[in-house]
Amino acid sequence: MKPDSDAPPIICLDGPSGAGKGTVSQLLARRMGYRLLDSGALYRVTALSAMRHGVSLDDAEELAKTARNLAVAFEATPPGEPARVILDGSDVTAEIRTEKCGDNASRVAVIPAVRTALLQLQRDFRQAPGLVADGRDMGTVVFPDAQLKVFLTASAEERAERRHRQLLDAGIDVKISDLLKEIKARDERDMNRETAPLKPADDAHVVDTTGLGIEEVLDRVLALAGRD
Repeated sequence: MKPDSDAPPIICLDGPSGAGKGTVSQLLARRMGYRLLDSGALYRVTALSAMRHGVSLDDAEELAKTARNLAVAFEATPPGEPARVILDGSDVTAEIRTEKCGDNASRVAVIPAVRTALLQLQRDFRQAPGLVADGRDMGTVVFPDAQLKVFLTASAEERAERRHRQLLDAGIDVKISDLLKEIKARDERDMNRETAPLKPADDAHVVDTTGLGIEEVLDRVLALAGRD
């Protein structure tokens, strides 16, 4: 799709969990001076709100209603920290990053009615001076006219190791074999879902982050954005 020259510019960073999208997106947004959208957090927030209100993850109609009525906002944080997520006036950043919430978010994300409910909310983040959109279908579905689309990927083994280190740093001890199993199952589910499957946009630049540091990945994306 041809970019709308009158609309604020957008850089889409898509890819599977653990590929480095979150950290790179925040660094990129700061470097570019753009707003930030963590679209994956919206599905996590929907899952959390559903759990808080006793909504079954099998009830598509109620889940869509929950998504439509989200009162969610993102707040900037210091470099190296995830964007702060505010739901109904309270900070839920840590709560939505648990493995349980992540798994529930993946289940919620396959429901077409939920994706439709969140689509306009995501597009409303497109404001001047520009937007860095972090997600899994930003370039294929939400912002098909984005000026730059990047698909970050990495091996499942490396993504499991990264997640394992994050959890250990947070004082949570889990088996890396369990994390690898969960990541592979989530990838399988996300890549084969009927609605907006996880895949690079036809015009996306694929960057494999396996073995790369965050600054190296950031430099590659900045080069693609013409800011090297």
